[in-house]
Parts: sequence; structure tokens; C-alpha cells
Amino acid sequence: MLKQRIITAAWLAPLMLAGLFGLDGGLFALFTAVIVLLASWEWTNLAGVQGSMARLGCLAAMTLLMLAMWLSGAAFASWPLWIAAVGWLLNLYWVTHYPDSAVVAQWQSPARRLAMGVWVLLPTWVGFNVLQASGAAWLLFVLLLVWGADIGAYFAGRNFGKRKLAPRVSPGKSWEGVYGGMAVTLILALVFAVWQGLGVSAGVLLVLVTLVVTLASVLGDLLESMLKRHRGIKDSSNLLPGHGGVMDRIDSLTAAVPLFALLHLWVVPL
Repeated sequence: MLKQRIITAAWLAPLMLAGLFGLDGGLFALFTAVIVLLASWEWTNLAGVQGSMARLGCLAAMTLLMLAMWLSGAAFASWPLWIAAVGWLLNLYWVTHYPDSAVVAQWQSPARRLAMGVWVLLPTWVGFNVLQASGAAWLLFVLLLVWGADIGAYFAGRNFGKRKLAPRVSPGKSWEGVYGGMAVTLILALVFAVWQGLGVSAGVLLVLVTLVVTLASVLGDLLESMLKRHRGIKDSSNLLPGHGGVMDRIDSLTAAVPLFALLHLWVVPL
């Protein structure tokens, strides 16, 4: 398993870095669209859609929706990000109340889980486009934020974790892990503020935005964990041998990227 993980990471990491930071404009949008569409294919399984043709139909619908957004300019607009913000408030409610049967009934039908996937995945693609258009530095920052939060949470949780964060959703996560992730991203924000030459007020705003987005990234992870637990599966797919599926790699980004993109547009000094 470890050997397979290393082999996959050896070709996947350069490919992702080349696509995210070596492309721009339409090619960048196409590259990130492929990632989101792969995640959308996996989401149809998380939603409980049965049959390959039905899943392909859902994938085709997402493709057409993304194409329409690109042609209309909505791929760079803020309104899909606002929809995501409202949708993630619903996701937060559902995650924190899982597995309450009355609450689960609100989202467990395949149609509703597919709708959930639209407001989770489509704004992720929009967020990538918005951040890339704003400059590669901000795209790099949000990626480092999510990776830093994961690393900090892993080591803090492993060494100090006692209080469970969401035991019925993801038993391995702890509040101490969350605090460890926030500590790492706080340092990242301070370093980035100095590197970008931000003033005191902009630096403080960046720190506050960073902590909020860090918490959102945790929610992104928990949402996918909840859906996998509900479906009784360990990974979203086996598209990435040794690493599970695409959703397993980008679950935190689906919450962090659109929220950071929205705050980047809204909080003018950033």
C-alpha cells in the first residue's frame, strides 16, 4: 500500500503543480474542470445514484452547467460563491446533527444529495478560476492553507488529541487537531502577509480570514466523511491507487477554495 501511495504521488504531484501554476485562462479552467468532473463522478456514488448510465447522465449535466457558466462569464462571478456560502451553512447543520434521523431525512434522498454536490463542487471550480485570475500567489496561499491545516491537525491530534470533534462522523478527529491546524495556518498567514508586504490592517484581515477558512476546510472533510459513512464506503473511489478517490484529496478544498475566493473579492484590502 505504501509503495502504491508513493508511486501515485510521484506522478500526481508534478501533474497537479504543472496544471495549477503552469496554465492560465481557458486551459486552467479546463484543467480544474476535469478535476471537478472526476469528483462529480464520485459524488454520484456518494449520492446513491444507481447504474452507470444514470451516473453518466448526471456527469453530462454538470459538464453542460459548467460550460454554460464559462460562456456566460459566471465562472468568474461572485454569486456562485454566495450560493456556496449558504449551502455550507446547511452542510454545517447536517454534519453537526448527524446521525439524527429527522435531520438525515432532509438530505438522504439521491436527488437532494446531487443538489448538495452542485453547490459544493461547482463553486469550487468557480473559486479556482477567481483566485487564478487574481494572481497565482493567492491560489498558492489557499492550497498551502489546506495542506498546512491537514498536517498541523494530524500531528497535534496524534500527540495531544483527547476531545473528539465529531465522533459520529469521523472518530479520529479531535479539537486538539483543529487547534493544531489553526496554529499552522496562523503562522502561514503571518509569513504570507510579510511576503506580500501587506499593511497592519490587511495583515489582520488576512489572519482572520485564514482562521475562518481553516475551520471551513475541516467542515469540508467532515461532510465527505458523513456521506461516506452514510453510504458505508471507505473511499469515494479507487481512481488514485493508494489514495482513494479525487474527492478524498479535495474534500477540504471544496469548502476552503470558494470561501476564500469570496472573502478575497469581498474584503477589498486582500
